[in-house]
Amino acid sequence: MSSRGAKTYAKPDTGFAWLRMFGAILVVFEHCFPIIEPTRITSLPSNWNISLGYFALMGFFAMSGYQIADSWRRDSSWWRYLLKRVLRIWPPLLFVVMVTAFVIGPLVTVLSPREYWGNPDTWGYVVHNAMLYPLQHLLPGVFTENPYPYSANGSIWTLPMETTGYLIVLVVGLVGGLARGRIVLFPLLLGFMVADGIMGASVGFQGDAGTLFSVPLGSMVAFLVAFVLGMLLHAYRDLIPLRPAVAYALVALYLVANFTPPIEPATRFILPIAAGYGAITWAYHWPRRLEGYDQWVYPSYGMYVWGMPVQQLYTLAGVRDSYLLIVLAVPTAYLCGLVSWRLIERPTQKLRVYLRVPDERRSGDGERAPDPDNEITQVIPAVPPAFPARPGVGSVADGRSGGFVGPR
Repeated sequence: MSSRGAKTYAKPDTGFAWLRMFGAILVVFEHCFPIIEPTRITSLPSNWNISLGYFALMGFFAMSGYQIADSWRRDSSWWRYLLKRVLRIWPPLLFVVMVTAFVIGPLVTVLSPREYWGNPDTWGYVVHNAMLYPLQHLLPGVFTENPYPYSANGSIWTLPMETTGYLIVLVVGLVGGLARGRIVLFPLLLGFMVADGIMGASVGFQGDAGTLFSVPLGSMVAFLVAFVLGMLLHAYRDLIPLRPAVAYALVALYLVANFTPPIEPATRFILPIAAGYGAITWAYHWPRRLEGYDQWVYPSYGMYVWGMPVQQLYTLAGVRDSYLLIVLAVPTAYLCGLVSWRLIERPTQKLRVYLRVPDERRSGDGERAPDPDNEITQVIPAVPPAFPARPGVGSVADGRSGGFVGPR
């Protein structure tokens, strides 16, 4: 970026952090509608075939692909790379999972204490979700009388997809695909796009590929298109300019195509490009005046993973209006995220001092690249899955995704 741009815009780390916080807020906002009315996929009219959460999710996966690829560029040690990912993903996840199972669960379950603690699904909730494959969405007797009884914390359904993206970066990086062999990213992206077209996942539809260890394959492939696109944009950052005008034009193209029946099928391929290129571009063109507030937007990951338990608790208390739930749940989820950041995430991030490379490299233009390991949330807020296929574990392969959905 030019010196003029550097003076005009905030550092990219700030832009990425703010975008992730807006995404977390948007996710909690969107979920307030199906939490109350499970058949409602999004806050927008269903015939629009647009989900704000789905659009944001594509952007988040692209940002993650971009940032994680940069993390590998700066340090190509496979074991340090994996440890950094573990330190970012698992401490907040384990915290919310254990509090949900061992504190919230016993307080709100309809079962007796003996039945709850004696049920293997109580312990399985912690074990399965700690492993990510397979996820377990149900806790015995917890939130079973809520309008959406299908998951205690469905928001974590994309974490296995995110970690799959991490493994893609690892494999591609080990074979040199993020350096001189970067051309391999084009056939990789094309392969995911072809697979996405075959599986057919979209807003409100998980595709026809079924699930693997509770993860809907169609949705995972669709989101990994954006992730690999982010990797490609990073690898070719010296050739692909990030221009706000282009980003806005791509979003406009997506909207026009979405409401134009003859070309509407093309939105499958336009969406990840528009959302992904747009998110990364806006991160690099974030207003400089918003620098200095980063500590208040770092809690986005915590806000995301705590959002749904908070919403379920308010619903259990009797809230049945989506807009009232928004007023209550958004600030409460943010406060939970702030606690998670201060007590769990920030302390564990300090352990990365033992994983640093002394002679950290810089980006090609001499400017430090956006650092995904510098307190920036790497987990992508997402919409939760459909309800589980069997009690406790997994989600049904009924073709729904891209929104917080229940039975039709």
